[in-house]
Amino acid sequence: MATIETEPRLGDHASLEVTDADAWLGQRPRIGDDGLARLQVKIGQMHCSFCVSTITKALSRLDGVEDVSVSIAHEEGLVAYAPARIAPQRIVDTLRAVGYSVRDPRKVAGYEEAAAEVQAERDRFQVGLLATAITLVLMSFKWAGHPLSASWNAHRFLYGPWLILGLAISMSFVVGRPILAMAVASLRRGIFNQHVLLEAGAFGGLIGGLLGLFVAPKVFPAGDFLAVAVFITTYHLLSGYVSSLVRNRASEAVRKLLALAPDTARVIRDGREVEVPVSEVSLGEAVRVRPGGRVPLDGRVTSGASVIDESMVTGEPIPVDKAPGAEVIGGSVNQAGSVVFEVTRVGEDSFLAQVARHMEEARALKPGVIALVERVLVVFVPVVLAAAALSLLVWTLGAWAVTGQVDIARAIFAALAALVMGYPCALGMSTPLAMMRGGAMAAEQGILMRSGEAFQVFGQIDTAVLDKTGTLTAGRPAVAGLLPVPGVSEAELLEVAAGAELSSEHPLAKAVVTAAGERGLEVPDASGFASETGQGVTATLGRVEVAVGKPDWLEARGVSLGALTERREAMEEAAQTVVAVSRDGELLGLVAIADEVKPDAASALAMLQARGITPVMVTGDNPRTAKAVAAAVGIDQVHSQVLPEGKAAIVRGLQREGHRVVMVGDGINDAPALTQADIGVAIGAGTDIAIESADVVLVGNRLSAVADARDIGANSYRKTRQNLAIAFSFNGIGVPLAVTGLVQPVWAMVAMVTSVSLVLANSFGARLTGGLATDIARFLARSAASALRMFGPGNLPSWAFSRRAGALVGLVALSFALGASWVVALGAPVVGHI
Repeated sequence: MATIETEPRLGDHASLEVTDADAWLGQRPRIGDDGLARLQVKIGQMHCSFCVSTITKALSRLDGVEDVSVSIAHEEGLVAYAPARIAPQRIVDTLRAVGYSVRDPRKVAGYEEAAAEVQAERDRFQVGLLATAITLVLMSFKWAGHPLSASWNAHRFLYGPWLILGLAISMSFVVGRPILAMAVASLRRGIFNQHVLLEAGAFGGLIGGLLGLFVAPKVFPAGDFLAVAVFITTYHLLSGYVSSLVRNRASEAVRKLLALAPDTARVIRDGREVEVPVSEVSLGEAVRVRPGGRVPLDGRVTSGASVIDESMVTGEPIPVDKAPGAEVIGGSVNQAGSVVFEVTRVGEDSFLAQVARHMEEARALKPGVIALVERVLVVFVPVVLAAAALSLLVWTLGAWAVTGQVDIARAIFAALAALVMGYPCALGMSTPLAMMRGGAMAAEQGILMRSGEAFQVFGQIDTAVLDKTGTLTAGRPAVAGLLPVPGVSEAELLEVAAGAELSSEHPLAKAVVTAAGERGLEVPDASGFASETGQGVTATLGRVEVAVGKPDWLEARGVSLGALTERREAMEEAAQTVVAVSRDGELLGLVAIADEVKPDAASALAMLQARGITPVMVTGDNPRTAKAVAAAVGIDQVHSQVLPEGKAAIVRGLQREGHRVVMVGDGINDAPALTQADIGVAIGAGTDIAIESADVVLVGNRLSAVADARDIGANSYRKTRQNLAIAFSFNGIGVPLAVTGLVQPVWAMVAMVTSVSLVLANSFGARLTGGLATDIARFLARSAASALRMFGPGNLPSWAFSRRAGALVGLVALSFALGASWVVALGAPVVGHI
């Protein structure tokens, strides 16, 4: 156990005892310039914007909490609080009290717990679906004129409604228990949300069913009311499960980011080189990094020289030369010589930790997106509850005032019918179904839509922020031009350069060798290869010495560029890296190397501009290179030499100006901006961390797919509005009719089925094929397995709870029970018809 010291005014005790799982709350809080501490939390079991509202209201009412930001897309919250007035444990306890789970956002166990929560939601929904299927079959006997009943001692007993009662109680108090707990917690705080509306409808169905069974069976059809309690609970479980699937990002980006840094470092202590855990390295200690190793911590080079790949910082593919005095960053890769550096930053101050923190804060500060259907539900929930209350008043006080009599039965029936009719089944399904349709269409084009924002907001996007390297460009150096001296051909220049560079591991050398291979040139064998870190290489081809490297390095070796000096400057102005080649001390020519613009970059940006979207380039590269690429693809607004947190800040600034922003990138340095943007689009060939941070993933390098994703998202949103119109027509008409007390629950269910069917047909249209029946059958089989796990007796062998065995047993049992029921209902001697 861990203890967090607090002031006495925080409660009856001077300290709050917390579990080991909450030990992270005892860490030193981050205090901002405003004197407030920030608590970053991972919040589980959020399903819609009602959850955001519930959390915000519950926390904002706590003394000491100054600001609450909640991102449903990433299931994270950022709470600003006064540490002298409230302890972080109290904030966490309040979140749990209203029904949400809370985890440390950086712990691996948190990701595992999130996956377990999704699994639990799926299991609950599968059990609910199985209960709904059985309820429908039981109800079908009555609809067919053969209600289930048994004869005993000349008495006939109608047992169908009792079976449904068992299912309704199981669904309301066992399978749907988490929903009930959240509804109770919300009501205690005066918060009316979707959980309250569900439980009002479910309890309305239960009360109506009990009245039918024990009080007035001719007034209240028990089976109809009880069935509604099963149906709406199952729908709510479906809504929660779909929301978890769509919004759950499997957010392991922070974990993967922090895992880039090695676990150990080779520290020089007392003249000896020892390997110790990174956590034990102190500021000022000397650390050695050998060729091919990853830099473990941030520091400053004190001895040695090397070439280090820092693409994770700038996104640029060209390695950076490092000499004494140069800064190195933890997680970057040492490609050449051995270097020793002095540690300058550790722990929370390191670069990777800062990027992780920027990603976390971007998630919580990302503008909230309230789905269209949820904007309707904000008004719809209190209207339905008010309609139910009005029904009671109309048929009690109103009827007494007009007729002098109180119609208690009709008042109860009308109130319950209003609650049942008011539960927005098709209304809530309008968004998930449209998203499923759009997601399937996108997948066919190599686009993975991973969040609700990808569908909800894409049609409103007016600004596209694009990274340069790997997004607008290929992301790797390639030969862009050859400039031989008179008397030397391009082929000869490239053959000589490739022969000398063949043994080099430098990315520029690989670009030269690759270019020679693509042209079908025969690369000569070399001997006597030698490399001078950060400058160039020498080798012997035949009996002639060849040097390939920086022009200044060759000039220092006595090689004159002569007339090519001006051409060299022009190449560098065009953002090209220039490599000079000499043979026997005589210049052969210059090789220009650059990160080439993607073939479809210009056309893709033209497609975005045609849709009213303004492109903006944000890159960590130098201004000269950035402007050259921007001019090639048609971008006017350019931000260069921008670090990861700067990219996110630029996106946030555009959002403050009222713009809807899509960010397109592929690197670690793009992750905070991808998270901050209204929609983050990751290139599928990019890093895992960028992909995990995005709402949309493009499979491959086709940049024009951004425009395709925008069109699919906009079309899906249009389908959502159409579905909403269909669904709201049924609910909007049904609730007023229910207030009259004339609507039977069975007709409420018919209306629900009809509205859902129309929404389904509108969402999928011709895509609704026979394969759906097969999918439903498979899902029912899995539901049986989940039911066994949830309700099975403890003495069953472990193999019985496996998914395959459970599915088989459940499916056979369900088939047998339904078949036997039909046989009994249609003529067995023990059956009587009512």
